[in-house]
Amino acid sequence: MKNFADLTYRIYSKVKAKKPLIHHITNFVVMNDTANLTLALGASPVMAHAKEEVEDMTTLSDALVLNVGTLTKEWIESMILSAKIANKKGIPVILDPVGAGATSFRTEMSFQILESCRVSILRGNNGEISTLAGFKAHVKGVDSLQGADPMQVVRDAALKFNCVVVVTGKEDVVSDGKRTVVISNGHELLTTITGSGCMVTTAIAVVSAVHTDLLESAVSALSIFGIAAEIAATKAKGPGSFKVYLFDHIHKLSQKEIEHRIKIREI
Repeated sequence: MKNFADLTYRIYSKVKAKKPLIHHITNFVVMNDTANLTLALGASPVMAHAKEEVEDMTTLSDALVLNVGTLTKEWIESMILSAKIANKKGIPVILDPVGAGATSFRTEMSFQILESCRVSILRGNNGEISTLAGFKAHVKGVDSLQGADPMQVVRDAALKFNCVVVVTGKEDVVSDGKRTVVISNGHELLTTITGSGCMVTTAIAVVSAVHTDLLESAVSALSIFGIAAEIAATKAKGPGSFKVYLFDHIHKLSQKEIEHRIKIREI
């Protein structure tokens, strides 16, 4: 297995050097947080949703985030237009199917995106990805209450959709259908702030904008986010201060911190 600690730090540094532009078509709840997370990592965010401009904006960008958290049919149309441009340009498309399995509309729209364009990385919780992969799942709102074995889910979903798949939770699992990696970094305080999963999706997009191996990009981004959360938790007094420290440490991680804390294993 590769030295992911060294790789992760090199990618982390590369983001700050290249400052990629990340186009988000994302939900109202997390828009500000994902923009700030993009900046904290050293990239540039743009949030453009109107059909009249999304194709032009994607043309200028280095990665595209599609998040269906507060979806409408018009937004789905914009997402598909943008994704088709991203496919032509050869930049990664990262889909976050927020709440897939909770309502038929969310599930159908997630499938519509997956069927209309080429998604590079699919990131969700176990219930969301289990639903899309054809497993029995229970999703309440945007929370996963029940899903299948994450190891099987990511592998099957990766083969079904021909992309890298990420299931986040107590442990994060990533697969491209051949390689499967488990990341054990993170902290339970992440469950006390809104949009931590959406921020992870953005982190994955930022990293994939500068590194071509998509599985390695996902693993590195999850490690960066999880390590920053662990350090933030040692200083936080509660969810509010935790979020502040999370952004601070995402902005400035040392090579030593990554080497000391990274916890991954390849299955």
